[in-house]
Amino acid sequence: MSQPLLNPITLGDLTLKNRVVMAPMTRSRADNEDNAANDLMATYYAQRASAGLIITEGSQISKQAVGYINTPGIYSAEQVAGWQKITDAVHAEGGKIFLQLWHVGRMSHPDFHGGKLPVAPSPINPNDKAFTPEGFKDTVTPHELTIPEIKQIVQDFKTAARNAIDAGFDGVEVHASNGYLLHQFFVSTANVRTDAYGGSVENRARILFEVLDAIKEVVPQHRIGVRLNPSMHGGFGITVNEDTIPTFDYIVEQLNKYSLAYVHLTEASPANKDVPHIEPQVAKRYRPKYNGNLIINGGFTQETGNQVIADGDADLVAFGVPFIANPDLVERFAQNAELQQPDQSKFYAPGPEGYVDYPTLAEVEA
Repeated sequence: MSQPLLNPITLGDLTLKNRVVMAPMTRSRADNEDNAANDLMATYYAQRASAGLIITEGSQISKQAVGYINTPGIYSAEQVAGWQKITDAVHAEGGKIFLQLWHVGRMSHPDFHGGKLPVAPSPINPNDKAFTPEGFKDTVTPHELTIPEIKQIVQDFKTAARNAIDAGFDGVEVHASNGYLLHQFFVSTANVRTDAYGGSVENRARILFEVLDAIKEVVPQHRIGVRLNPSMHGGFGITVNEDTIPTFDYIVEQLNKYSLAYVHLTEASPANKDVPHIEPQVAKRYRPKYNGNLIINGGFTQETGNQVIADGDADLVAFGVPFIANPDLVERFAQNAELQQPDQSKFYAPGPEGYVDYPTLAEVEA
């Protein structure tokens, strides 16, 4: 029986060898003063190049955008050079790779900014924890962005996208998800502005379209993806209310005006499926609303991944944790082989352990 996950697909002018996407996952291995991608990271991504598409871990678009230790940036020459090692390594293995463009907004801490406050659409503390060089610390009430500061962030996304192409990436993904800056603008519990970037659905979504319009000046639209998490609830100060799903309905429908590579959506957490106003079946809701390629993410297995494509609710499936311990995940799917389990204690630890030392099926059998 053929598996839908293993069929090729075209994204714009890119042909992917399968529909298995390596999801973006923070791994905190850029442990150098430049926050640059390095040789260890090149090994990690090259090991996983059999994925139809790799989407890298989030890469901060500016110094202001950082919110975690040892995450790689894409705003300096050193960082572009570091990422070039990764794209060269992945392409040498026949893979395709997009860089995820990231600004964490209020999910940061003054420790990252010389004592200055992190930034956000509104001065609302997410009441969560930030992972600083000194360990976890309570988040703070952020600085409310001025309109000129918002315009600068839009330009930072554009510059980062240009840098990504200079570093050899096949495309970029705009991280408008998971409680980070762009998502903070969308959600009325995080954005209480009364200017052009707050209030109405159109205003709260405005920054995303300004970012896309800026990026498409330097990257072809069919090499741009967008990540969204409509039903995120309970993390990073993000809560679903009656405005949330109508806002994402508007965003997804407006994205049809662009010729994007894809829209990348996350399913509702099983724990949140009964929350009032939430959409429990994200792929089913947004498949009819979006005309382009849809990637779905969120706890999928080989079986459920094949099923969601067979049902027509998505075109590709992104796998996160399974790729950590199974660099040859695609081959394991092809052989219906057992998956290895990852060591969670090493997810964010420095060094090669729990990062590049998981054996392939061929190595296990040998």
